[in-house]
Amino acid sequence: QVQLVESGGGLVQAGGSLSLSCAASGRTFSSYFMAWFRQGPGKEREFVAGVTSSGNSYYADSVKGRFTISRDNGKNTFYLQMNNLKPDDTAVYYCAARLGIVVRNPNNFGYWGQGTQVTVSS
Repeated sequence: QVQLVESGGGLVQAGGSLSLSCAASGRTFSSYFMAWFRQGPGKEREFVAGVTSSGNSYYADSVKGRFTISRDNGKNTFYLQMNNLKPDDTAVYYCAARLGIVVRNPNNFGYWGQGTQVTVSS
């Protein structure tokens, strides 16, 4: 059974930092494109960041320079370091995986975690 399990969400003040983790199990994801998405209240799910199997990273403009995505293939885990958080970053954050080219459309991802809440207070 394939599972993605997020951890690390919580409540933080604006300007603070949080680190999210996504642990994958059930198969080896070293060749997968791994990504983080988020969905704020009343909003559509949006791409935040993604990392290829070779370590190339991609970011939404809204988080570029503040968020860093990374992966540890040996641990089948990838991460999202979030710095200088803003109230607009408040959302449920989801990790996702797909085998194939880099894409930002959530409909193209076959594996999803359950989500973790990130709340940034002003």
